[in-house]
This record gives sequence, structure tokens and C-alpha cells, in this order.
Amino acid sequence: MKNKKAVVYVRLKEGVLDPQGVTIQRAILNMGYDVVEGVRSGRFFELELADGNGDLSGKVEEICRKLLANPVIEDFSVEYT
Repeated sequence: MKNKKAVVYVRLKEGVLDPQGVTIQRAILNMGYDVVEGVRSGRFFELELADGNGDLSGKVEEICRKLLANPVIEDFSVEYT
């Protein structure tokens, strides 16, 4: 795999309270938009990867589990570009 970038999306797991999402949804409703029924917040990271012969996807997954996401309350997904 010779990808140059990994984009990591981190989100709260289903069932975990998301106060930031609730606040954003209230603001949207207060602005007069009634088309949004729910908001879940999250964050993303862009990792620039060095070309290498090793298993880059395995290393990225390990970084996510150990540093970028809290596995107790968050899920993550990775897209390579």
C-alpha cells in the first residue's frame, strides 16, 4: 500500500450522550431550520504517511486505537487517499 494520506473520522458511539450535538441541533432549530432531526458531532484527522514497505494500514489502525479515539465511547473509520 503506497497511500500518502489517511483521513481518520472519530465519532461517539451510538447511545453515548452527545451534548455538543444537542447544542448544535438547538441552534439550528432556533435559526428557523426545522429539517434537522438530530446532530452527532465528531472530529477528523489527516495523517500524511511516508511511503514504506510495512503495513501502513495496520499502523494507522494502531495509532487510532491508542491515541486518536477513546475505544470506550468512540468509533473511528479510516479513508486512504
